[in-house]
Amino acid sequence: MAPFFSIPSILTTIKFFLLFSFLVGMVSAQLSSTFYATSCPNALSTIKSAVDSAVSSEPRMGASLLRLHFHDCFVNGCDASVLLDEERQAPPNKNSIRGFEVIDTIKSQLEDLCPGVVSCADILAVTARDSVVALDGLGWTVELGRRDSATASGVAASSNLPSPFSSLSELINKFSNKGFTVKEMVALSDSSFTTSLQSNCPSTGGDSNLAPLDVTSSESFDNEYFNNLISKKGLLHSDQQLFNEGSTDSLVNAYSTNSESFLTDFANAMVKMGELSPLTGTSGQIRTNCNKAN
Repeated sequence: MAPFFSIPSILTTIKFFLLFSFLVGMVSAQLSSTFYATSCPNALSTIKSAVDSAVSSEPRMGASLLRLHFHDCFVNGCDASVLLDEERQAPPNKNSIRGFEVIDTIKSQLEDLCPGVVSCADILAVTARDSVVALDGLGWTVELGRRDSATASGVAASSNLPSPFSSLSELINKFSNKGFTVKEMVALSDSSFTTSLQSNCPSTGGDSNLAPLDVTSSESFDNEYFNNLISKKGLLHSDQQLFNEGSTDSLVNAYSTNSESFLTDFANAMVKMGELSPLTGTSGQIRTNCNKAN
């Protein structure tokens, strides 16, 4: 009987892997944690101060800012397209994502300091990290140098973002399409991406009624989300799919008892998230206002 994998197919797989690794390496080389060291040396401290203030005033804002970065990167890459109306008003985002006013405030402050230098995409990436730290989570090094897209796609948002009604296989497929392993998917599925969902998911109205999906510790970044899943307290269908006698049950169990492991894996996955198809070099633009193209 012929082997399941032929020699040509194995060689093709190896070539694809090498090409993928090369492209990831190119992205890493074009981004740098010191990108603004001379062009806008106070950029990171300005962003951190604004995030700390926003989260101090409303702890749920930390999860909202983290989720903005996720909804941005998961569509066409980390290009701040989520801040443009076409994507912002797409079904997965409308009445769901928030925190735009914090991003606008940060952008205004940075434009005063260094006009036309710091991209909205980088602001989203840094605010995500600083939000986790403000909620007592583990930080990570943010590579910088992303540029902003001049366009957005509501269709791409609808097709790429995971649905709250997704099955486990659908969730795995969505994350796999972006290069994430099942383990990374589980780590990234912590309720920080969905804390700002409207209460009872109303189809109209109720924009101010927010239901924390981590029902025991919604004002801190920890592993309680996984304990909730084990207790069958996942508020969304897609959440409880992670612990429903399936292939991810063991990962949920592991994270529920080992906070350090979860925080470390989450931080590593967020570094990977930030490297999803960024615009660099002369591609894209540096928006003057984050909510509209130049």
